[in-house]
Amino acid sequence: MADEVAFVGGPVATMDAARSFTDAVLVRDGRIAAVGGEAVRERIRPRTEVVELRGRLLLPGFHDAHVHPVFGGMLRLRCDLSQATDAGDCLRLISEHLTEFPDSPWLLGGGWDMAQFPGGTPTRRALDSVTGDRPAYLVNRDHHGAWVNSVALRLAGIDRHTPDPPDGRIERDPAGRPDGTLHEGATRLMEHVLPAAGSEQYLDALAAGQRHLHARGVTSWHDAIVGRYLGYDDLLSTYLLADERGLLTGKVRGALWWDRDRGVEQIPDLLERRKRARGRRFRAETVKIMQDGVCENATAALRLPYLGPDGRGLSFVGPEELAKAVPQLTAEGFQLHFHAVGDRAVRDALDAVAGSGPELRHQIAHVQVVHPGDIARFRELGVAATIQPRWAVNDAAMTELTVPKLGHTRASWQYPFRSLRTAGAVLAAGSDWPVSEADPMLGVHVAVNRREPGSDEPLGPEEALDLVDALAAYTVGSAWVNHVEQHTGSVEVGKAADLVVLDADPFALPPEEIAGCGVDLTVVDGEFVHQR
Repeated sequence: MADEVAFVGGPVATMDAARSFTDAVLVRDGRIAAVGGEAVRERIRPRTEVVELRGRLLLPGFHDAHVHPVFGGMLRLRCDLSQATDAGDCLRLISEHLTEFPDSPWLLGGGWDMAQFPGGTPTRRALDSVTGDRPAYLVNRDHHGAWVNSVALRLAGIDRHTPDPPDGRIERDPAGRPDGTLHEGATRLMEHVLPAAGSEQYLDALAAGQRHLHARGVTSWHDAIVGRYLGYDDLLSTYLLADERGLLTGKVRGALWWDRDRGVEQIPDLLERRKRARGRRFRAETVKIMQDGVCENATAALRLPYLGPDGRGLSFVGPEELAKAVPQLTAEGFQLHFHAVGDRAVRDALDAVAGSGPELRHQIAHVQVVHPGDIARFRELGVAATIQPRWAVNDAAMTELTVPKLGHTRASWQYPFRSLRTAGAVLAAGSDWPVSEADPMLGVHVAVNRREPGSDEPLGPEEALDLVDALAAYTVGSAWVNHVEQHTGSVEVGKAADLVVLDADPFALPPEEIAGCGVDLTVVDGEFVHQR
């Protein structure tokens, strides 16, 4: 593209502090040089490339505050079950993949949806029926479990005598034999037999994930797991190599993984990893603590028991360990990024950071079940709520797996976006792709409508966000959480030209049509990284 581009004819949503609108933006040498029709027109020169918006909305580029693009890219390179419509369709896709790659020693991939299987737990017998003697390991869509066949269980030495690990569960048949689904920490029992992917394959996965995000208007993202997880290698070397080779066109913040088996003795290693991770387009100044699991398999940590025999879920890091680790991490200047789904996990995370001050901008991701008494604490403690709007719907996972386990009262506490916003909390939005779709406009649609496109029954409509607040969460809110709001996240003179042009203006559409907005153009530092 030219060194100088003028976007004219509006509309432009700047996402500045006033959430103002204008009609033109001038980009020069990768930065925003002028905003507004008069200021832009007087600076247009013969060599300026002019882009007519013609009613398409220009926004700051989307910042995905919680995403796993390498995992998503790797899934696209392996057996991808994310588009399967039911259990039978999963088996069909697996069979087709095995036919296409007959010489692959393992079947690897994933993306299956727990709601497509009775009780959310597919069996080894079903998988055996299509894989034969080839070992199989398929992570589920939410990346909190895996589906394995009999051969893989045998290779890993997992049998009826294998105890459940403290941070996970092995699904078993009536005779006590492993039945094919491994939850949470039980997946680590497979790690010693899984084949390793090479560095170039990880780079290919990152490139595929980056293309996928750019095509959806994402210019920056926060990779929420940089470390070994669920059979994937540590991604630090992948990001560093991509940055060194100039392959990163997006701007990336990484969250260094907290190994819940090591405790505070790992802090010197985290300091060294942070020092290494200060590149041109990649930095890792955050530590990710996965505090609990998910409601669908009853591993999210609740204050009171689930309805039924499942107990109160799992706290992967106990309050005592948090009380020891958090002060040491914050003293070293680490921002903390908590995975917290259940109300006990959310409260434990808030309690842990209560004395650390707001300047590090700690964040709690997912915030699915939040006790009403904890809503105001986000603002009081300066903790951001990193939300995944796409999940706040009455889909099968919600109606068949989650609500029956939570009961009516706790189900009504789910995804309290408007309550958090009204209480003054900063909202940052992310997709958690490949757990759910990466498209920010689909997330915005759900945040505003509290239902999927085409669905009639909203989930807690009183917690819906206004359109401008939903877009702010995907732009300036996420930029603030990542400490980069002075450089990007809004359309203001002097900031980086990180921009997205939609193919329509969602402010001019009925709310139920927001998800139909696509992305025509994505720009990072003035460079076109996606054009449709």
